[in-house]
Amino acid sequence: MSSIGFIGLGNMGLPMAKNLVAAGHHVTGFDLSQAALTELAAAGGHVAQTAGQAVAAAEVVVSMLPAGRHVETVYSGDDGVLATAPAGALLIDSSTIDVDTARRVAAAAQAAAFDMVDAPVSGGVGGAAAGSLTFMVGGSAEAFAKAKPILEIMGKNIFHAGGNGNGQVAKICNNMLLGISMIGTCEAFMLGEKLGLDAQTLFDISATASGQCWSMTSYCPAPGPVPTAPSNNEYKAGFAAAMMLKDLQLAQEASGSADCQTPMGLRATELYQQMAEKGQEDLDFSGIIQMLKGAF
Repeated sequence: MSSIGFIGLGNMGLPMAKNLVAAGHHVTGFDLSQAALTELAAAGGHVAQTAGQAVAAAEVVVSMLPAGRHVETVYSGDDGVLATAPAGALLIDSSTIDVDTARRVAAAAQAAAFDMVDAPVSGGVGGAAAGSLTFMVGGSAEAFAKAKPILEIMGKNIFHAGGNGNGQVAKICNNMLLGISMIGTCEAFMLGEKLGLDAQTLFDISATASGQCWSMTSYCPAPGPVPTAPSNNEYKAGFAAAMMLKDLQLAQEASGSADCQTPMGLRATELYQQMAEKGQEDLDFSGIIQMLKGAF
């Protein structure tokens, strides 16, 4: 079993760290939230008062942080991971951040003789708790091979997307597509309702026709057809609109850097921005159907 330093014990990081503890690893966590540290300790983990302390004896470092600036500080700061982790430790960053920062931090890690992968996730808080996340991994083949046994404890689908930063590329492309398809699904169910077609009938038809997509068959934004969808639980977030907006903004930033036209991605970003400005960013991202209907 490995000694693992885990930095970032938020809604996603804490259940991921607890799954590593449950698998028998020695996990030392750090977070600014004392409540999160207390919960990790109650699950059998160990706690540190700084990120440097968390990784001081780590064979593997895992991080789950809000944004690129946090990742850069945690890894490249004066008391950061690169300055304090033991030589040869494997570094796994599961944050969803901009591609340029991911590649810059990975280059700094490589220069300091560390193997590093970016491994953003899909699957939400439920997937983190269940250990069923999908990991999209960027890094060398050697680093991926080292990281895979650790990632398999926290997820069930582990994909090597290519070199450093490509995990982030896969994540933002996937979520841009998801945001666009969700809005299209909302519009289809709204139009059907206006024209006298009930949601279940449209669902039954489109689920076996060319309009079939995950946003409809697994996460239908119209109440009724998919009992487990947030639409049947007052749009309580499984994946919050605020997180969708973050990923869409990252996709737009990357589109600009790559000189790639993504007009549908841009429009989806604008619509989720409107949802946030209306104070509804904590709703599930499928709740955008309520904004399109004029409910808020």
